[in-house]
Amino acid sequence: MARFVFVQFERVMVGTSQLSVVAETAGPPGGWPVLLLHGFPYDPWSYVAVADGLAAAGGRVIAPYLRGFGPTRFLHADILRSGEQAALGTDLIEMIAAMGVNRPIVAGYDWGGRAACVAAAVRPDLVGALVTAGGYNLFGRPTTEPLPPETEHVLWYQYYLHTERGRTMLERNRRGFCRLLWTLWSPAWPFSEETFEQSAASLDCPDFVEVVLHSYRHRSGLAAGDPTLQDLADKLESVLTLPQDELDVLKNASLRIVATHDIQTTISTIHPMVFMPQHGTRGVRDRQGLRSCAGGA
Repeated sequence: MARFVFVQFERVMVGTSQLSVVAETAGPPGGWPVLLLHGFPYDPWSYVAVADGLAAAGGRVIAPYLRGFGPTRFLHADILRSGEQAALGTDLIEMIAAMGVNRPIVAGYDWGGRAACVAAAVRPDLVGALVTAGGYNLFGRPTTEPLPPETEHVLWYQYYLHTERGRTMLERNRRGFCRLLWTLWSPAWPFSEETFEQSAASLDCPDFVEVVLHSYRHRSGLAAGDPTLQDLADKLESVLTLPQDELDVLKNASLRIVATHDIQTTISTIHPMVFMPQHGTRGVRDRQGLRSCAGGA
């Protein structure tokens, strides 16, 4: 059976200081801009239904393949294949600047939500609004300190990837491993093999293994970060230690957060924008409505 495609994606390429980023785009070129940022282990095709709704509403949808996924490539062999939040955020900030889009809405979940939060936190002048599944999605200083047992057990896959056995799994059977994560994280989503394979092609990126391993090892204090991003990493730590009333600046009319913990609890899924795209579409359209009322473009 042929796969039904909601929108016809068109690819563009954007250069940053470390990457040649490939992005899927949809909607009118002059539409209000929105960047949709995927998580692990997904790709821009996880947003196909969201992109359909936003493009129909006049949005110019830009959905990049994050570092380590799909056709996005590092510019040089000697660049650290970092998966830390400072790297993801820098990629997004530089993409926005390189594309010349005017204060786009940035929306994401998991890794993509983290990139969106970084950009909104450190460059609010570039970001028109923020839609993030799971709330304010930033980490503190990398640490080996244990979390509560109730949290630790659901992070088994991260600890598995701390080991060389985990590396071997990604090298030999990344599809099987990632298919299992899709199933465990969204048990009520009966995705087809065709749907999985559409995104699984992005797992074949030659940098996938190193970026993924670095991401999960760095956040646990087991791998050093990219020294060229240390200033940003320090800045993010300072943002996380701000008093709550200062963090609440994110609630002003030009920059708002949509936290979807309630959606996650209700449908038992980590990535509600994938499983229930109407929530992602509505969240972005709501932010666009707020921007329009506030005079944003």
